This record gives sequence, C-alpha cells and structure tokens, in this order.
Amino acid sequence: MESSPQTYKTVLDEMRHKNTFCDAVLEVGNDKFPVHKVILCSASNFFRAKFLRWDHNGRKEFRIGGISSEIMALVLDYIYTESITISENNVQDLVMATDMLNLVDLVQMCFKFMQGQLCPANCIGIWRFSDFVISPDTRDLAWRYIVNHFEEVVVCEEFQELTVQELISITEAILHWTNHALEERKREFPQLLTKVRLSQIPLEYIQTKVIHNTLVENNYDCVNTTLPQSLIRPRLPGAILLAIGGWSGGDPTNAIEAYDYKADRWVNVTNPQERPRAYHGSVFLKGSVYCIGGFDRMEYFNSMRRLDMGTRTWHEMPPMYHRRCYVSVTVLQDCIYAMGGYNGQTRLNAAEVFDLEANRWSQIASMNEQRSDANCATLDGKMYICGGFNGTECLQTAECYDPETNQWTMIAPMTIQRSGVAVIAFKDQIYAVGGFDGNVRLHSVETYNPGNNTWREVAPMLTPRSNFGIEVVDDRIFAVGGYNGFTTTFNVESYDPLLNTWTVVCDMDVFRSALNCCVISGLPNMSDYTVSRDALPLLDIAKQVERTYFDVMD
Repeated sequence: MESSPQTYKTVLDEMRHKNTFCDAVLEVGNDKFPVHKVILCSASNFFRAKFLRWDHNGRKEFRIGGISSEIMALVLDYIYTESITISENNVQDLVMATDMLNLVDLVQMCFKFMQGQLCPANCIGIWRFSDFVISPDTRDLAWRYIVNHFEEVVVCEEFQELTVQELISITEAILHWTNHALEERKREFPQLLTKVRLSQIPLEYIQTKVIHNTLVENNYDCVNTTLPQSLIRPRLPGAILLAIGGWSGGDPTNAIEAYDYKADRWVNVTNPQERPRAYHGSVFLKGSVYCIGGFDRMEYFNSMRRLDMGTRTWHEMPPMYHRRCYVSVTVLQDCIYAMGGYNGQTRLNAAEVFDLEANRWSQIASMNEQRSDANCATLDGKMYICGGFNGTECLQTAECYDPETNQWTMIAPMTIQRSGVAVIAFKDQIYAVGGFDGNVRLHSVETYNPGNNTWREVAPMLTPRSNFGIEVVDDRIFAVGGYNGFTTTFNVESYDPLLNTWTVVCDMDVFRSALNCCVISGLPNMSDYTVSRDALPLLDIAKQVERTYFDVMD
C-alpha cells in the first residue's frame, strides 16, 4: 500500500533529522544541517545550481551565506513538510532568505501574511520593504492603505522616518487621492496637507508641483492656513554630526564643524583652546565629546581631552597607558575603549578602557593582531575592529571583543585589505567603508552579519577615500572628508541602506583627512551647533501662494 503524501513527507523529515541517507550538509553560521540533495533540488533552482556547480569530488558540505540558522531551520521545515509558522518577528527575514533561495511560493506566502497584518503602525514599513524585495501587489495594497488611513498613519513612528523622496510620493498620493473624487474630497484636502512635512520637501518641487496644483491655487484654506504654517524654515535637528580635527594643508588642524542635516549646512564651532590633532579618536558620551590620542606632527599623544558641550570648554582628562596615533576608539556600556594605533615606534595590539565613574584607564586583553589605522564599532554588546596596518601590510582581518569574557575572537575576514578604513554599526550590521588596500584608495563598501559570520558587498561610495570620518545621522551613513588618492577632500556623501544608494551632500568648509566624527544629541543648547534659523532663507511660499490665489480670484 502506498503511503499518503502526508506520511511520505513525515518520513522524509524524520530521515533528515536522523541524518539517514543525507548526502549533503548546509553550513549556516555555526550550525550544520544534514539534507537530501534531491529534495532541495526539487524545491529550488538555487540549490540545484549550487549543487551542480560545486559538487566536485564527492563534496558534501556547502556554506550558505546571507541567512541566519533560525531562518534556515524554518525554510528546511517548509521544504520537507510544506508547513511553516510565519510571524511578525520573522517575516521580513523569511522574505529575504526565500527570495535569495528562489522559493517563490514561500515568498508569496510571506507577502500574503504582510498584507493581512497591515495597520497604521506598519503600513509604511511594509510599503518600503515590498519595494526593496519586489512585490507589486503588496506595495500597491500598502500604498492604498497609507492614503486611505492617512490621518492615523501620520502620528505613527514610521512616518517620521520617511525620506524626502518618500515624502514627495506621499504628497503626490494626497493630490491623486483627492482628485479621484474631487467634489467629495476637496474639503478634506487642506487638513490632509497639514499632515505632510512640507518643510522637508525640496523648495523646487513645492513650487512646481504643489503650489500650482488647482487644489492649492483655488483653496484659500491651503493658502492662508496650511502652507504658511508648514513652510517657514527647516526644524531644528535632533542630532548633529561633528567633524573634529584632521590633517589640512600639510598641517594638523583644530577645526570643528557641525553638520545640520535639516538645513544641509556646516557650521564652524571651533574652540581655539584645543590644540590641533590628527589620526585621533572621538566619541560623545553623557553630554561631552572626548578626543583621544592622535598626532600633531611633533608628538604622539596619550592624552584625552573632554569638551563640555554645554559650556563649550575643554578639560584635561587622565592619559592613556600608551601613546596612540591612528587609534581606534568607541563607546561600549558607557565606557570608552581605545585600541591599537602607533606609538612612534611600533604598531600596537594593546587595548584599554576608560571608566567615567572611576575616572581612570585600565588595560584589557590585547588584540590578536597589531593594528594601526584600523577602525571599530560596537553592536549588541560587543566591539568589532576591522582592517588596519601592522607595519608590514594592510590587513584584511577583523576581530570581535566580548567585555564579559575579556577575550578577542577572530571573525571572517573582509573581502579585501583595508587600511584607513571607516567602520560603523547600523541596522544590525557592521559596515566597512573605503580605505587603502596597499595600491589604491577604495570606494567599495561591505557589511558584516554577526549572525552568520559573513561579509557581503553593498553599493560603493561615489568617491574613493581613506582616513575619513563616518557616522550615522537621520538613518543615513555619512562619509566625511578623507584622502581620495590624489588630494585631501572636503566632500561629503551619505548612504541610504533602504535604497542602497550614495548621495552627495553639502561639502565641509575645511578640506581634511585623518579627521574623526561623532554625533551629539539631547543637549539643551543644541541650537549652538546648528545653523541659525533666522539666517536661513524663508521658504517664501506663503507669500507666493497668496499672490497666486488672489490673482486667480481676480
């Protein structure tokens, strides 16, 4: 008697779990999954191509990157049993994984689940995500949900994270939605328009697309109420990027510039009390900026100086154990860590930590490699340091520090050697950006996924550069200044991970490399580090709209 399909699949799944007749092993992160090649090949062209391409000399083990062990376990359960539990917590990771693995039916199941979960709090996220992993039906459904529930959507957190281009799309949606049933909906149009942050949308777009739209021109409520309130000046930013020190014109500089991303302007906030320094580190912690180590052409520093952002005064702090030029610096659990560097004689693998409460430095375990000109970041309670120079060659290696065990562990190497690299943590990934490979300056970018210990490339920068500043502001990664292989630069560009694109932003006033960046926020005197709103040109649309309106009425 033949087994029923259900029994047949149950038997196959039991054989998989007992490793019976399995002829391949998938290596995912630190886990291994015994599988039957024929089962996976029948489910996915991805596995068919992988096994055919790499099945040489009886090879059994196949590494799969870009997916976590937890998600792979779910995927294999589905392939063997056609059963899976999709939840809000795993659906996006499942979509990314199943799209990569070419499991079309499971991708569609995930998007159907998303469609059923649409609500004001998540509709924008689903709309953006369905564009990133293409699903026109889901994107269209989410878009219509946004428009039809606009009053509820605008008060949700996701709305505050929209990019300028997405705000433009929302504005166009309101116009189209109102025009679809003009007589019925035009009375509600001014109220809807007040919900859009028009001050964040480019002036040229508002002038050409919004002001001269019939709904605006012929509606005095828009003229007299909506636009004058919304289009005065950009709001103050919640965070400010600082570019500190560096090498400029053949000498170190003490210049500090503050980037106001709302106005796309740089402000000079240099304090003459601070001596010039380059190849240093800087961090923001509890209302102060700390500048650590560095070089001024004469001296390799072991000093640390604290800039009180409230009083804008500098204070001398306890020195480090080691002099450190080309140092890597970061904050972890309210402590400042300084790693590697060059003391004027040798490249260091020594590392130390500064405790603010105790007001002292302590030495921690040394790194596995000597590293100067490396860079580091913190993610999920651990530190990651990447690349650098060991005195002989540019490094491709990277390692991770766990403060709980006081141990360094080597992780997967980057795809290329990078000295003078910029490293930043963002959205559960470690980004290694630019640098010098021993031959040329790089514009390539790669990201490290701690979940599966793999690196993957993302969109390259517009400009190759090394020894530049990097920080995250407004959900974008900013690359600031540096050396492009020919000259020191003041150019700045930003990366949008959602769109996987780099965009030019306002240049600094000071061209420099070997600078360091940090982000300040939460200060009562944030306006001291922003462009004066009185100095900004008015978005003079209110008067223009009034003239347009009364011209029409006349």
